[in-house]
Amino acid sequence: MIPPTAPSGYRGRFAPSPTGDLHFGSLLAAFGSWLLARHAGGRWLVRVEDLDPPREVAGAARRQLDALHAFGLEADDEIAWQSRRSALYESALEQLLREGHAFHCHCSRADLATVSGIHRACIARRERPDPAVRLRVQDGSVVAFDDAIRGRVEQDVSRDVGDFVLRRADGFWAYQLAVVVDDADQGITDVVRGADLLDSTPRQILLQRALGLPTPRYAHLPLVLGPDGRKLSKSDAAQPVDPAAPLPTLRAAWARLGQAPEALAAAHDVPGLLARAMAGFDPARIPRHDTGPHEM
Repeated sequence: MIPPTAPSGYRGRFAPSPTGDLHFGSLLAAFGSWLLARHAGGRWLVRVEDLDPPREVAGAARRQLDALHAFGLEADDEIAWQSRRSALYESALEQLLREGHAFHCHCSRADLATVSGIHRACIARRERPDPAVRLRVQDGSVVAFDDAIRGRVEQDVSRDVGDFVLRRADGFWAYQLAVVVDDADQGITDVVRGADLLDSTPRQILLQRALGLPTPRYAHLPLVLGPDGRKLSKSDAAQPVDPAAPLPTLRAAWARLGQAPEALAAAHDVPGLLARAMAGFDPARIPRHDTGPHEM
């Protein structure tokens, strides 16, 4: 266990959504973020992103947490649940509305389909009783940042994304707002996650600036793709990892992170494997590009 106040000040996290059991791609993200936190002498947190009830699978969150435990990936603090943090999101939204950074939007998906789904001005044909709330993205809002794995990333958010949703028309909190508020509230210094969220990062940086929050460092790990070329979680090849057989899966994730297989060769149990992984981990070996179907 890392001490309560890590000397490095590094604070990372793994934030799964309970839309299914933990699969290999998610385990890779968890293991990678855990390794980078341990390498930095920092703390590693777990946050359950349970903000989208229509997409959640009953019991998935608990099974995900149980699987992390079986793989020896233990959080250094109490598990956070987004469904219990609505007051924080409400306060942030009120600030954005009060300062003119956000606005109520009555546009439907059908309205926005006529402009490729990108909101730059309200074109609603009628007012809705339940409008969404969007961030007001100024023209020319180009965001650039240096990703620790992918290198320099730049996006014109105004052109490529437009005014994005903070609270949905159905009343649920949008991912972009919740993740920004939570990372700041939990003091996250380093966001390590799958490269499928790379495109979301410029939006989150814009939102951090609007709220006056610090911007953490980012590192986007390579995705594991299914045989159909899609992200594993969206592929028919996605299968839950087996908590009863953690060693082969951890070794496979270690190899996918570009690490030397021989470093774990002598490990016969999970604690021993993780100890060897911490000793032998080299962040510079993490691949910059996504990889194809994994073999266990």
